[in-house]
Amino acid sequence: MLKSSSLYRSIALDIAQRIINGDFAKGAKLSGRTLLASQYNVSPETIRKAIGLLNTEGVVSVSQGKEITVVSVEKAYAFIEHYKSSESVYSLRQEIELLLKQKQELDARFEAMLTDIINYSDRLRNLTPYNPIEIEVETTAHVVGKTISELQMWQRTGATVVAIRRGTEVMISPGPLARLAIGDRIVLVGDSEVLQRMEKYLKMPKETPE
Repeated sequence: MLKSSSLYRSIALDIAQRIINGDFAKGAKLSGRTLLASQYNVSPETIRKAIGLLNTEGVVSVSQGKEITVVSVEKAYAFIEHYKSSESVYSLRQEIELLLKQKQELDARFEAMLTDIINYSDRLRNLTPYNPIEIEVETTAHVVGKTISELQMWQRTGATVVAIRRGTEVMISPGPLARLAIGDRIVLVGDSEVLQRMEKYLKMPKETPE
């Protein structure tokens, strides 16, 4: 439902357009407010406001006897153009407000989803009994140049090797013949003490890897 201000403005614009179209010629007398009210199906008060707006803009004149006369087709055109511009600005402002509201809603949803992801990740990490850990093969480590099979890592440390990172490459589930090199990062899983056992094993002297 149109607000009363929008309604009488719309009627004023329609009357101005009818003047431009030639329905009401310059100097023509418009029907009384009551008749116009019945034509537009609005109250006489709404017509009074519409005519008052046209009168202010110099499109029509209203005599003391409330006779309405068309005085300027040019001003009718200017009136319409003015309100077209105003409506365009108003429409753009409304669209911007709507887009800003949608952006705020999307930002809120995005933040909520990120929070959920973080919470789920933390929850899963706490629930997972086999958290992958990484340990680097140092230059002096006795494992350099040896295969996983030769090293018998699981038997010695209880660690299961799930991957080997070498530079930008990752070997997933390396086989027993995978050979370790300096700088490799061994990705492994095991119980809560597997990291300590693995570090101790890698630091064993080369002469006595047992």
